[in-house]
Amino acid sequence: MRISSRFFQTMGVNSILDQQVKLSKTQNQLASGKRILTPSDDPVATSQLMQLRQTENTVKQYQANADAAVNRLSTEEGVLDSVTTLLQRVRELSIQAANATQTNDTRRFIASEVRQRLEELVGLANTKDGNGEYLFAGSKGFTEPFVPNAAGGYDYFGDDNQRFLQIGDGRQVADGNPGSEVFQLIRNGNGTFVTEVNQDPLNPNQGTGVIDGGSVQGSFIPALTNGVNGYTLRFIQAAPTDPITYEVFETGDPTETPITLADGTTVGTYVDGEPIAFRGALITVTGTPVDGDTFTIRSSEYQDIFQTLSDFVRTLETSVNTPSALAQLNNNIGSFLSNIEQGMNNILTVRASVGARLNAIDGQRYINEDQLLQTTQIISSVEDLDYAEAVSRLNLQMAGLEAAQQTYLKVQGLSLFNYLR
Repeated sequence: MRISSRFFQTMGVNSILDQQVKLSKTQNQLASGKRILTPSDDPVATSQLMQLRQTENTVKQYQANADAAVNRLSTEEGVLDSVTTLLQRVRELSIQAANATQTNDTRRFIASEVRQRLEELVGLANTKDGNGEYLFAGSKGFTEPFVPNAAGGYDYFGDDNQRFLQIGDGRQVADGNPGSEVFQLIRNGNGTFVTEVNQDPLNPNQGTGVIDGGSVQGSFIPALTNGVNGYTLRFIQAAPTDPITYEVFETGDPTETPITLADGTTVGTYVDGEPIAFRGALITVTGTPVDGDTFTIRSSEYQDIFQTLSDFVRTLETSVNTPSALAQLNNNIGSFLSNIEQGMNNILTVRASVGARLNAIDGQRYINEDQLLQTTQIISSVEDLDYAEAVSRLNLQMAGLEAAQQTYLKVQGLSLFNYLR
């Protein structure tokens, strides 16, 4: 077999180049700290790394979503805290207005403050988050949720939807509450039924009877006759010397047939402050009603908090000049207290749900952090370089390169002409 001088030259150069390539790769590994520089270095590990990095990026997105949800929910919690403080102040004002020492003028002063509080409440309901989106507009983040209407109330232009953010595998959390849930879907009265004084301006009550908000005894049985909701409590006194009695009939009943009371009778004898019970309702009337005075007891309905405050302002701005008018005022204030209590309870319920979501997010964030740590450790074990092994390999490759270079020099000096001297 003949080996030419050119073949020797080529083999020597290729050997040096191979050693240089290996040395260069090792140097790049040491510089980057990574074992795998190209997919061809370890195809199986490269595939595993792609899956691990996808998992890592997904979990990081979960954390970003959790941070965004925390920001919005924390802002909402702060707003709801301010709303609670505001409603507590209005409740204090209502108790102050019910004081017998108040005059028409002082009640108007109180009404002025309540009106200011109403405007403040609307401002809170239209609060924006850090991104300029309305907190209580549902999924319509850039639509102002509460706008005044011609009737003196407020219309809701948001929707009833909640926006959910993915904060973990199979776990989502709502980043807010629609304004309808917070400020509108509030049952008036005691939450089951409403007690009201006769509201007929042409034939108001003439006595001084004041009804309380009532309570449920067992299970309240609502009445709906001829499309009219509720019951009518009517007081009867044919002659001044007769005892005051009362009867209850379904409001829509054209015959006004008395229903059976809880004690089995259809007509009860009125005693100031003694409970009146029928069909699951337990109410109390104080003062002295006169013949023909009526009160209504009807099933609770939804009433927004803005309407509740607006009604209270009108109540305080109405002049009171007679004992019966004062009783009417006290009845309306009593109704307001029941309604504002329901509003405050609803706000507290929403606040509790916000707090529960914040706690859930905190827990999920810890889970995500653990998952990120584990994923990072696995990526490191697959991808990171063993420096001790790499340095040892670098030394060997440098020695190999030097040997290849020295060998090339020796071989290059061989020639038959060296012996022809």
